[in-house]
Amino acid sequence: MSGTSLDGVDAVLWSPNSGVTAHRFEAFDPALQSQLLRLNQSGPDELHQAALAANAVARAYAQVLRTLLEEAGARPQDVSAAGAHGQTVRHRPELGFTVQLLNAALLAELTGVDIVADLRSRDVAAGGQGAPLVPAFHRAVFGRPDADIAVLNIGGMANLSLLPAQGPTGGFDTGPGNVLLDTWHRHHQGPAFDAGGCWAATGRVLPDLLARWQSEPFFSLPPPRSTGRDLFDWTWLQQQVLRSFSPADVQATLAELTAWSIADALNRAQPATNELIVCGGGAFNLDLLHRLQRHLPQLQVVTSDRRGLPPMQVEATAFAWLAARFTAREPGNLVCVTGAQGPRILGALYPA
Repeated sequence: MSGTSLDGVDAVLWSPNSGVTAHRFEAFDPALQSQLLRLNQSGPDELHQAALAANAVARAYAQVLRTLLEEAGARPQDVSAAGAHGQTVRHRPELGFTVQLLNAALLAELTGVDIVADLRSRDVAAGGQGAPLVPAFHRAVFGRPDADIAVLNIGGMANLSLLPAQGPTGGFDTGPGNVLLDTWHRHHQGPAFDAGGCWAATGRVLPDLLARWQSEPFFSLPPPRSTGRDLFDWTWLQQQVLRSFSPADVQATLAELTAWSIADALNRAQPATNELIVCGGGAFNLDLLHRLQRHLPQLQVVTSDRRGLPPMQVEATAFAWLAARFTAREPGNLVCVTGAQGPRILGALYPA
């Protein structure tokens, strides 16, 4: 799995019986990271650049997969399939498409493992958002019969899975997770992200700027809904930051926007939630977690390692789970989450 944060690739070795037995993360090469970021917007020679980037993503995935198997003492033939998400560069379900760059044929060639890729487009073809796809997995791992649980993944974007004790599973994107925080921090501080939210914690929230951001129409859309860098990116920030503010204050206000948008969405969709389980890179942003807890004093905010699965392993495990659903020819989407016309088997197979 590589997400909209563009930090790198997470891979897990997983089975239904044993759970996760190995995990590996490798950062993207900075040149590839920049190339993928550029492809989130229209530009010259896109087809050529996208094809080269898809090859580079496949090689990055292959390196992670080979190292993972070596460290686990496993062989390619021991793996029934690898679920490979690819790198999202465009997500426009309202126009009938979503693009995850990955040369899956090359990945199969380089690893000797059956590859299950293109996991979102069938749901979009059936009229769905193609996202989020993880709520069914979250139900299997974190659901409880005695409590209403929500699972929050904070990657580049943030998405909620709603797991009521009684009733159907739900889920949707809440808006920006780390993407605007990382973009602003990189522009003003240099490093790729604000470690622990330390810089945001030095600033003060700007109420007028926050209110302007809160008026973004996306936040008023009912589920099913999903988003990406097509909306929330540097261009959005440039359009919204119209005056000269302290950069640290803008960072604090962006953190408040992320926390508010998550809490507002959760309070409207599942107000009786007992516990919010946080995973993804944002689970390590202590400032953001504190803001979430302040916005949600009625429930307990915990990171997913407290519930048996480390934050950086959750999404990769979800896509291993989706690959297992594909190999068993079982649906991977939830109609009530994505809005698709019906359950669909998700993915395409590239045999080793």
